[in-house]
Order: sequence, then C-alpha cells, then structure tokens
Amino acid sequence: MYSKFENFMKKYLAPLADKMDKEVHLSAVKKAMVAMTPLLIIGSFCLIPEAIPNMIGENHVISQWILANLDIIYIPYNVGMALMSVYVTVIIAYQLANSYKLDIPGCVTMGLVSFLMLVVEFTEDGGISKTYLGPKGLFCAMFAGFIAVELFRWCKKKNFTIKMPDTVPDFVSRSFEMIPISVIIIGFFLIVRIVCVNVLNTMPPLIFTAIFAPLVGSMDNPIAYTFLKMLQALIFFFGIHPSVLSPISTQFLAENIAAVQAGHVATHFYAPGPESAFGNFTGSGVTIGCVFWCLMSKNKALKQVGRLSFIPALFGINEPILFGAPIVLNPMFFIPFVICGGIIGSLGGWAMYLGIMKCSTFTPPYVGVFLEGFLTNMDPMSIVVNAVQLILSILIWYPFVKSYEKTYGNKEEETNAISAEDAAILDDLDLDF
Repeated sequence: MYSKFENFMKKYLAPLADKMDKEVHLSAVKKAMVAMTPLLIIGSFCLIPEAIPNMIGENHVISQWILANLDIIYIPYNVGMALMSVYVTVIIAYQLANSYKLDIPGCVTMGLVSFLMLVVEFTEDGGISKTYLGPKGLFCAMFAGFIAVELFRWCKKKNFTIKMPDTVPDFVSRSFEMIPISVIIIGFFLIVRIVCVNVLNTMPPLIFTAIFAPLVGSMDNPIAYTFLKMLQALIFFFGIHPSVLSPISTQFLAENIAAVQAGHVATHFYAPGPESAFGNFTGSGVTIGCVFWCLMSKNKALKQVGRLSFIPALFGINEPILFGAPIVLNPMFFIPFVICGGIIGSLGGWAMYLGIMKCSTFTPPYVGVFLEGFLTNMDPMSIVVNAVQLILSILIWYPFVKSYEKTYGNKEEETNAISAEDAAILDDLDLDF
C-alpha cells in the first residue's frame, strides 16, 4: 500500500510540485515577501509605544513624551510598511529580470513607473496620496511588476529597440535601446489607467480588490484557513517552501495595526506573526511530535535525527526532521504531517476567530516557541493554544513513528532510517543534550 502511494506521488504529484517551485513568477513573489519581513517587524514595533500611556497613565512623564513624539515614532512605519507596495514592485521586477537575464536597472525602472501610474492619486494641494502605496496596493504591485518585465522581455525578443553603432558608449546605447521599450510599457499602463478611471470610474487597485475579494475574504474563514494549512503542508511534503499567499497576510496585519491605532479591535487572524507562531508551530506541519518520538526511539539513527532536530524545532525550523527522518516524500508520514499537521496548525486561527485569543498586531522575530506566540498579541491564551498544539502533535505522531520504527528495525538490529554516510555525520556531531 505504501509503495503504491509513493509511486503515485513520484509519478504525478512530485513533477507538478517541482514545476511550481521553479515557476519564476511565484518565486519572485515569495522572495519579495521574505524581503518585507524587516518592514513588518519595524512597523509592528512602532505600535508598542502608543500602548504604553494606556498601561501607565497619560500623566506619566514617559507617556507625555511618547504622545508628544508620536509623529517621529511613526516615521519608520510611514516610510516602511506604509510604502510596502513600492518596494515589492521593485523586488519582483528585479527577480524576474534576473531570472530572464534582462537589463535589471531597466526592468526595475519600468516596473516602478508602471506601478505608480496605476496607483498614484493627487491631493488637492498637489501632493501624492499614499493610500495604495502600502499593503492595499500589493496585488497591483505584483501585476505591474509581472507585466512590465514581460513586456520588456517581449520587446527585446521582437527587437523593438534602437541599435546604436558599436563605437557609441555602452551607457548611451542602452539609453537609446530603452526608448521604444519605455513607450510601449508606459503606453500600455497609461491605457489601463484611463480605462479604469474614465470608463470604469474606479482606481486600478480597487479592480484587483474586487477580483481577489473571494480569495482575500476566505482567509478570514477558519475552515478555508484549515484547508490552506493542509495545502501548505502538502506542498512542503515535496520539499517546497510555500509562501504564495503572503501578500494577503501582510495586508491583514497592516489593517490590524491601523484598527488598533484608530482605537478599534484587530479582527484579522491570518497575519504573518500568528502564521509563524501558531500555523507553523515548531515548523510547517507541527512536527514537534515526530521530533519527540524520534528522541525516544530505540532506533539509533532516528534518535540521532531527533537530537539534531530538537533545538531548531524550538525556533520553528523543522528542515532537519523533514529531510532527516525523512518526512518529505515518506508515505508513512503523509497523514500526520499533511492532514493532522494542517488541522493542528489552524488551531490558532480558530482561537482568534472564536474570540478565545486576541488577533495579532505584531510580527516578532524568531524568539522560540511559546514566547513568539505571546509576543504576537500579548495574550496569555497564546501560551495555552501552543500547549494544546504541542500535546496534540505528540499524541498524533506516536503510532506513526512507532510503526516507522518497526519498519526499520529496533535497537538490536540497528537498521538505519538514513544512509550510513549520513549516520556517520550525525555521530560526529555528538548531539548529546
């Protein structure tokens, strides 16, 4: 049974997953979202000082200083998170240009100009509104980055450029090459802007909001979120790191922060902080149970893998157990990792949706399990939720690890679950803790 399932995955699902992993557009989005992590952390930090006066009283000298300098405190947020879509456009254009081996400065410039043409609104005093320059413009940023670079690539392929003699300096030649490309790209996005504003009577970002509304709205549904966690575990089952939906969680975090700033309650549970602290508790698929039973295993190789994986798991890193046990492409671990791991990973979302735990306004760095969850919302219930996840993972993984252990022998037989070479490396690490 296991061999048939393994053959089916290798024949049909593994090639599909590999293609997804190598798809340049998805890769560009993933890298752009990873690059935004510092902005999310800094933007979240800016919210903390404003909460201090509520805790110690507005008459305190520290509170008075904070209230008097809020404009300065929020500068990192206003130039970081509030302009996030600008940076995402640049990174996506850069990554695509790099993948296609195109002129990177030219592609980045065209991507940024294209995005600004779609989202910029002018105020009555001649200034520029930043309404769509932040998280609300993320889908528009992806569209502009993708289309601008693809048009750039098409123009180069069709030779819609001006060729200068070889005697002309390279920087001058490139400037002339960009003229027809710039006209085509800017002309395309100008037409899009005119159609949206003058024909449809709406800004382009609102068009994308309407198109993706079902997808965005579904992420506030705990049932859909549970399915998402299973899907992410399934993708990771093939050794591919999933982060395609990061723009939605980023937008939700920004809306939570804005709600708290306005004196309201945060309502979105799908945000980067909880996604790491609860959705990927001890790693995608909540694999701490597998680590625990590997540590307790009579099989020498599994015990060494457990030792190697324990400390990283406490900081949400589970690649050692994924590839060491292995869990990846191992049909015996499909159920506890993909199905059960997805359900356990969604418990934080359910707790926030049901009002048992507060929603997040902070994305902490990797500070370890339990503490990371608490920092996302400063709610003691986060520790309880993580504890439930820990217990459920240990209970669920027990029969599967024990069955796997019997398949590869007991202590006396010392049949390794990994190769002899890998076992020797683990021996040299001397991981006795």
